[in-house]
Parts: sequence; structure tokens; C-alpha cells
Amino acid sequence: MDRRFALGVTAAIAAVTVLACASVAYGPTVIPLSQVVQSIARAVGWIEDGVITPVDRIVVDLRLPRAILAIAVGAGLGVIGLLLQTVTRNDLADPFLFGLSAGAAAGAVAVITRIGDRLGVLTLPIAAFAGGMCATAVVLVLIRRAQGYGPERLVLAGLAVSFLFTALTNYLVFSGDQRAAHSVLFWTMGGLGLATWQNIAIGIVGAVFVIGYALLRHRRLDALLGGEQTAESLGISVARLRNMTFLVASFSTALLVSITGVIGFIGLMIPHMARAFAGPLHARLTVACALLGAALLLGSDLLARTLLPPQELPVGVVTSSIGAFFVVATLLRRTR
Repeated sequence: MDRRFALGVTAAIAAVTVLACASVAYGPTVIPLSQVVQSIARAVGWIEDGVITPVDRIVVDLRLPRAILAIAVGAGLGVIGLLLQTVTRNDLADPFLFGLSAGAAAGAVAVITRIGDRLGVLTLPIAAFAGGMCATAVVLVLIRRAQGYGPERLVLAGLAVSFLFTALTNYLVFSGDQRAAHSVLFWTMGGLGLATWQNIAIGIVGAVFVIGYALLRHRRLDALLGGEQTAESLGISVARLRNMTFLVASFSTALLVSITGVIGFIGLMIPHMARAFAGPLHARLTVACALLGAALLLGSDLLARTLLPPQELPVGVVTSSIGAFFVVATLLRRTR
């Protein structure tokens, strides 16, 4: 297992590196890697010729922050999916299932169709974050009112909230400004086009927060693999751990989705892929999920930008397509 894990991590790091370079170099305009290196060197001050070219603007101001945001969001969503699957004991758990993404989408759509950019460029991220946290609060209230905190109740409450906020989003789209329909459609399917040096810190914070939590609590999460009774016998409060994990996942999801929109299936697929070489324990599994999630989103975004040039597909279209094939393949393999 140690050798398999080392090989898997090495391959994942190599994939992230290659895909990040390709993400900066390729797009509607293909830029040679030599020019990419020169543009980055000029931006950090290694080359002081005083000449800033249009290629430098494309590389440094557009594509480089986009690649960094893809790495952060992919890594964060992969680890969030792992945490939710662990605490709910549900292999299909991801931010979609619990209404977290739907709440963020509703907040963003409300801004696009009703409010407008009253707070400047941060209006949309703030509204999406508020929507995601609102969905989290509703889920927790439903669980408390039901006088139970088992994983089954958590899943059911999340599904109910997801349907509720999806219906609210559809109502806002239908009754709002129809000229904003294209923006709403693109945002609800996810995209990295909003990435700038000013807002990628939000995505980085969300990823670092959830990854740090998973690494700090990896032994407690491992205990849940043996069942709730086993975890309780080891002195772990399962209800408190589940509560805290869900809050951390919700907070990080709200931060990530507030920049990129709703990107589905990464949180569902990545933990299953990572277990193949990292095993079931969460210390290694967290690292593997972060690397695989980053690689998957980088590759998906590269496809979204190059399949229909000069148009750009929402990245959620690509991840959903990959996720559909993944679920079908998993189902067929288990059936055999």
C-alpha cells in the first residue's frame, strides 16, 4: 500500500503540474510555453525590460489566476465530498446532496436578477456565500426539530433543502430580468471565468480550511469507519463530530461556490477514485482527494475552454458528463 500510495501521489502531482501548464498555455489563443515563462518572469521581476505585452496580460491577469483557482476549488470539493461521505456513511454524498450548492446558487441568482452589483465586484461572491450558509442553517434547524442527528436524517434534510432552493432559483430566473438569463445559466452550471487576483484568495481559504480540518481530525474520522458504537467506545462524540464536520464542509463549500458557481460531481467521484491507491484512512485519503480534485477540475476547465472555441462551455457541463459515465461504470462494475 505504501508503494501504491507513493506512486499514486507522484502521478497526481505530475498530472496537476502538466494540466496547470496546459491551462495557462492553451485556450482560444494558444501561447507557447516559452512565452508563458517569460510573461511570468516579467511579472515577478526576474526580467526587467519594462515592456508589458498583450500576451503578458492574458497569461498573468487571466489564465494564471484561473489555474490557481481551479487547483484550490478542485482540491477543496474533493475533500468536502470525502468528509460528507464519511459522516453520513453515504457513498453518494457531496455538496449537491445537502443543498449547499443550491443555496449558493439561489443567492447569486437573486443578485443577478434582482439586486445588481451594489457592492461592486464582491456582490456576487457575498450573495452566494450568504445563500450557502442560509441553506446550512435550514438543514441544521430541520435536524434539530426532528430530534435526531443520525446520518439518515442529515441526508433527508439536505435533499429537502436542495429541492427548496432549486425551486427558489428557478422562480427567480423565470420572474426576473430575462436579459440576465445567460449569466444565470452560466453561473448555475459553474465556471472559473470570474477568477482574478483579487478574489482567488476566497477559494484558497476555503480549500485550506477544509483540508486542514480533515488532516487535524483524521483519527476521529477513521474511528467512524468502524461504526458509531466503536467511535463512541473510543471516547468520540459522534454527534459533535458530525455537526462540526458538516459546518466546516458547509462553510468551505459556500466560499468555493461563491467564486465558481455550482460545479457538480467532483465531491462525489474523487473520494472513490482516491481510495483505489490511498486506502480508507483519512490522512492519506485527504492528500489524495486534494490532488485528484485539483487535476480533475484543471482538466475539465481546459476542455470547457477548448471544445467550442471561441465560446466557453460551463465547466459544470464537463464535470457532470464525466460524473455520469463514472456512476454508470461504477454501477456496472459492482453488478458484475
